[in-house]
Formats: sequence, C-alpha cells, structure tokens
Amino acid sequence: MAGAAALTAFGPARTATAAAPRRLRPPVSPTPLPPLDTEALRAAIGDLAHPEATGAQLRVSGSAGRWYGTAGVADRASGRPIREHDAFRIGSITKVFVATVILQLAAEHRLVLDAPVQRHLPGLLPAAFPAISVTQLLNHTSGLPDESGDGVPDLSTPEAVVRHRYDRWTPEQLVSQVSHGSMKFDPGSKQEYRGINYVLLALLIERLTGRRYGEAITDRILSPLGLRQTSLPGRDPRIHGPHIHGYLRMTDGRMVDITDYDQTSAWGEGEMISTIGDLERFQTALFSGMLLPRPILECMFTLPDGVRMVDGTPARFGAGLQTVTVNGITLWGKTGERYGYSSFMVATRDQRRRVVFTFNPTHRDAAQSQMTLRVAEALTKG
Repeated sequence: MAGAAALTAFGPARTATAAAPRRLRPPVSPTPLPPLDTEALRAAIGDLAHPEATGAQLRVSGSAGRWYGTAGVADRASGRPIREHDAFRIGSITKVFVATVILQLAAEHRLVLDAPVQRHLPGLLPAAFPAISVTQLLNHTSGLPDESGDGVPDLSTPEAVVRHRYDRWTPEQLVSQVSHGSMKFDPGSKQEYRGINYVLLALLIERLTGRRYGEAITDRILSPLGLRQTSLPGRDPRIHGPHIHGYLRMTDGRMVDITDYDQTSAWGEGEMISTIGDLERFQTALFSGMLLPRPILECMFTLPDGVRMVDGTPARFGAGLQTVTVNGITLWGKTGERYGYSSFMVATRDQRRRVVFTFNPTHRDAAQSQMTLRVAEALTKG
C-alpha cells in the first residue's frame, strides 16, 4: 500500500537550538488532490473487524470536497448510532492545544523558546540534567529518561488496564518517573515522541499564567472559538452529555466498557474530550492564523534540522504538530489515543483537505493501524 510505512510512523506512539530550523512552506504549485471517493471512505470506516472496533466517525472538509460518515454504535448496550455531536476522548491531540498556548505566550514575550525550561521550573528536574529548551520539549528532542520507579504501573494486559483505571496522579508524580535515570541523548540531537515533554509544558503554562493550564486553554482557545463541547476533565473520570463509549476486549473474550477512566495519568498531554465538529473548527482556526501570529505559527510546521528519530527515520514532529506524506500528499496534524479511543486531526497546509477521524478499537496494539491506513489511502489515492 503506497504510503503505508509513512502512515504507520504517523500513528500514535507511546526547537532544536544547535542548528537553524528548516522552514517548510506551502508549495507554489500545490500537489493535485484526488476527488473524494465516498465509496472507498465508506468502506474504509465500515470494516469494524480489521481491527475489531465498535464504531468509527469521519469528517472530511475543505475546498477539495466534503464528506461525513459513521459506522458502528456509540453505545453497545443501547445500540445507539454515532452522531456528529457525540463527545470522545482525543488523547494526544491535547498536545496541539498545549503547544498553541505555549506559542501564544512566546508571541506575548512571556517566555523565550530557546531558553531552558529549568529557568521557569527550578528544582523540578534533577540538577544534573542538562539545560532543556522549551522548543526541545515542543518538538520532542528533550532526551529525557524513560519512566521508571515503583509507581509506574504494569499495563501489559487489558485486565491490568481495568484494574488501574481509577489511579490518580499529580503532574509532579509524572515528572518524578523520568528523574531517576540518565538522559537518553543530548537535548536537540535526536527526536523521540514522549508525553512527559507536554506535562512539563503544561506546568510551564501554569507557572507563567498563575492559572491551571486547562483554564488557560479555555480562556485562550475554547471560549473564543466557541468550542463548547471540548473540555478538560481533571479528576472527573466520566464523559458528560452525549458521547461515544470505549471498550476493551479482555483476554478471556469479555468486552468491558472502559469509558469511565481517570485521566490524571494523561495530565497535560492526553486528557481532553471533544467532538468531531469542535476539532474541525480548532484545526481551521489554527491553520488560518487566527490563534497565532504567522511567524510563530511556522514553528508548528518546522522540523528540527539535521535531527532524526531515535530509530533512524526522519524527524516528523514540529512544535505541536506532526507530518506524514501519503501517496505524495503531505499532511500536518496530530494523532491521539486513550484506551477504547483512537483519532487523528490532519490537513494539508492550504486546507484544501481537512480530516478529523475517530474510531473505537477494542485492543490497543499495532493492529489499530489497519483502520488508519485504510482511511489515509482512501483520502489520498487518485
């Protein structure tokens, strides 16, 4: 399948100051986009057996065509179909909201992107750690150690996930998990996607604004854009109002509703709840320059120069966004997942094609990419 390797790299995972960043701009002659193949899109989301999923929802917009479709159910108990205004957990798409606020603060001269984060958060990271810039957190080139320690739960089985679903965490506890080992690499020298980078960025928002980071996101993004169905749950494990349920298949074959889940383990980097319409509105405003001045918005579309992922593949993360090229079409955006939920929000830079997609896999494993690949292929293949 053309572009499969690239899209797999784009899927969920678990500015360098040493060199000038490489600026990425929209091409003078945009790559032609294929017309929307609605039958292919319907088939892509309609196969809920590969991988096993309970539902899917896809919205395509932009000047190159529009389409909306669903498959499966929002709630297995009632059999209710999925509706456009149903909320779901967006996982790491949360990072785009956090990055937007950080860049707004930089535009307001309240922080310097190349300055060490330790300047604003003294004593939080071990003194032996090297200086890590705000940009290096934003684009995942920090080199922070892996999580370790007695408090890190083993979530290797679905039963363990269910058992730990109501565990409660503080951001300081999350940071302490990366404070025991040595740095994995020199900051700015490699790229490795890590949620802890955005826990630190959310703490930075709180230190600079004097408010909870969720309040900053609400005041600066959600309220101005009218994103009334987007929220940060804090310590509330529930999703309120009409929503899509997530499920996990146990090793004995039972299906467990995993919708209620304490999201403090994803504080700052993956806890938000939204709808497909709200994400489209946010994406449109962000790419249109409504939330950030154009020069600093460019940071989101800037890959660190001369840096590769730890596995040797090309860098693919800017300051809050990631990129992939499928069938010759380059997309920018973000993926996200929580147990029972998987989504992505991507677009071409010129917004001729915008896509928000969410589905509900019953297993959290590599098989999830099958659905993502089918959708990406249907969206980009002529």
